[in-house]
Amino acid sequence: MNRPLALAGGICASALALAVTTTTPTLAVETADDGTSASAYKVLVVGKTLGFRHSHIDETTNAVMQLGQEHGFTVDVWDPPIGRSPGQPGLTMATTPFTSAEDLAQYETILFASPVDGTNNQDPARPRTLDDTELAALQGYMRDGGGFVGLHAATDAMHAVPWYGKLTGGGARFRNHPQQQTATMRVESPTHPSTEMLPKEWIRFDEWYNFTANPREDVHVLLTLDESTYSGGSMGADHPISWCHNFEGGRSWYEGAGHVDSSYSDPVFLDHLLGGIEWTAEVVEGGGDCVTFPEVNALNEDLGQGSNRAVKLSGDVADHLAAAEQAHNEGRHQAAVQVLTRARGKSHGLQDPELTAKIGDLVEWQQGLIGF
Repeated sequence: MNRPLALAGGICASALALAVTTTTPTLAVETADDGTSASAYKVLVVGKTLGFRHSHIDETTNAVMQLGQEHGFTVDVWDPPIGRSPGQPGLTMATTPFTSAEDLAQYETILFASPVDGTNNQDPARPRTLDDTELAALQGYMRDGGGFVGLHAATDAMHAVPWYGKLTGGGARFRNHPQQQTATMRVESPTHPSTEMLPKEWIRFDEWYNFTANPREDVHVLLTLDESTYSGGSMGADHPISWCHNFEGGRSWYEGAGHVDSSYSDPVFLDHLLGGIEWTAEVVEGGGDCVTFPEVNALNEDLGQGSNRAVKLSGDVADHLAAAEQAHNEGRHQAAVQVLTRARGKSHGLQDPELTAKIGDLVEWQQGLIGF
């Protein structure tokens, strides 16, 4: 891994139709000795299956490999044949790549392509996608700034591991789903690199998950599912279906759609997925970078210790953040920007660049919602 944004190599030229903007920087292209574009980074696709095998895993793998060829990354696959699962013997690595955080550091992001493991009964003794050693490697990798992409049934694995539920997002796990049908997803964060290409109302045929919990308090929601447009939803008016968050030093992105094989030949879905891959790999930035108010509040609270001045400044920032969050919840995004601008000014007194930058992310996010 190469953190922050500076990568060991650049993106291949075919991927660099990027304009210079204030939110998405253009990256330089590194060329190999023969004059061709060098590979920028590596992605690991995990399809290892101990439970129900999703047919889209093969399609997902092939699609991600094709995206890599077009956008400057290479792909390793871990999907061994196990029991009734055929895996992908022609592609899979011979042994687990989850040996240590240091070994995983070769990957800028790791994609879990519905690796169901049948642990819904919460039995800690049941074999799971990652054993204790492998899980420790993933934890260390994320804490060192790694990236995680979860697709569809990535929320239907390691049910007895609370940390994994937090990684995938807010403890939301797969609960059940109705029959496959057409439904409408609504964009909530239109300027994120994984949503900026989407229509405001995205109508798709897919398998729509109900989750064990609403993750909104812990994640940055990208898309919600409109339960009035299909039958069988059980989460009510607020049904997040895609989200992202900054997690323990790394980045996590999840999309609950993607069950149907045709997703992986759909250009819009693939652009959405590519945005998730590139954002978690820190190849692209923008849209507030999945910031949340709780994330910034926690950072500010940690700084409000010690001197009376620090306590006072932190308290002022907290008041502004609360007012901005209320304005956001009420749809008054211009007002939220104004209050956050004052919060950012106050934050300079705490002399913590991360806090100031995170409040700047909140401003960028709210600016993208004005008039949306």
